[in-house]
Amino acid sequence: MNDGRFDGMRTTIDRAGRVVVPKSIRERLHLLNGGAVDIHERSGVIEIVPAAADVMVASTPEGPVAVPATELPTLTDEEVRAALDASRR
Repeated sequence: MNDGRFDGMRTTIDRAGRVVVPKSIRERLHLLNGGAVDIHERSGVIEIVPAAADVMVASTPEGPVAVPATELPTLTDEEVRAALDASRR
């Protein structure tokens, strides 16, 4: 919802309070089975955001570098360009 889009998908909440995120959204955001998300409520709106990756600090000859604690999916060139464009707005 950050970019103001609503793509018309609807889901339900089961008795245990679980929500199914539609497959097309999970794929677009690289939400894998068991992947962590952060949930926030702001002014009556529920936001589900992919959790930031856990990182470790590794020493390199050039200095300390943050590296992911677990393997992350490889981004395509198109995904990197889209992220850069979004950060510039």
